[in-house]
Amino acid sequence: MKEKVKNVLLPLGFGILVIFIWQKGLIHDVLGFKPFQLPIPSQIIDTLQKNFDKAIADTIVTISGALVGLALGCLIGFLVAVIATQFPKWGYTGLSIIAAFNAIPIVALSPIMNRWFTSGFAQKVGVVTVVCMAAMAINAYRGLNDLKPFSKDLLESYASSERVIFFKLRLPNCLPSVLTALKINVAAAIMAAMISEYFAASTSGIGFGVKDNLRKGMMAMGWSYIVMAALVGIVLYLIVLLVERRAIKWHASQR
Repeated sequence: MKEKVKNVLLPLGFGILVIFIWQKGLIHDVLGFKPFQLPIPSQIIDTLQKNFDKAIADTIVTISGALVGLALGCLIGFLVAVIATQFPKWGYTGLSIIAAFNAIPIVALSPIMNRWFTSGFAQKVGVVTVVCMAAMAINAYRGLNDLKPFSKDLLESYASSERVIFFKLRLPNCLPSVLTALKINVAAAIMAAMISEYFAASTSGIGFGVKDNLRKGMMAMGWSYIVMAALVGIVLYLIVLLVERRAIKWHASQR
């Protein structure tokens, strides 16, 4: 318990210290920033309160696209991992293709998707889907195949079918890896959705709000959108953590 408290209090204390230094203007003094270049936290919070309804509406637009793309990307990535496990000769090719897609920068992928889809929402979902596939495919494949020594041999010695081996051994074994991929993809999905909104024709979303307000010189409002994105990412990450603690209580990482 003492170790868990320490793990929570130390990062929280460091975050509070950074915000305090930022609020007092020490970051501006060290880096030579002007107040209009980097608004202080109190100014950002005040601006966010005055424009909360607009910020919430844009946040919902971004989250909806990010979650749909996250679900599709994770599903496709997991199916590729399953195919690669069941049909190794074909599966390795699929993993290689997904790894190649993962190497494409988001700033290059977003304009391509903008040409493919007429809807800004569809473009956003497409970008997030591609971004999330690789982490899920690679992690799930590892979990499906990195089995405990002799566990597969034991089941085969009892004449277990491939279906039994998959559902009783491979699937439970890959669950920690799948949840790890989800934690990676939660942050990646929000980031990909925001970047795609830079290139979309729509006039809503966190990404568009950041771009539009910074372009107009409304730095505090632009930073308020960044705060909303950070809060959404933290909340989604905590949700995955809670699911992980309940789903894999038996795993060594949860002891």
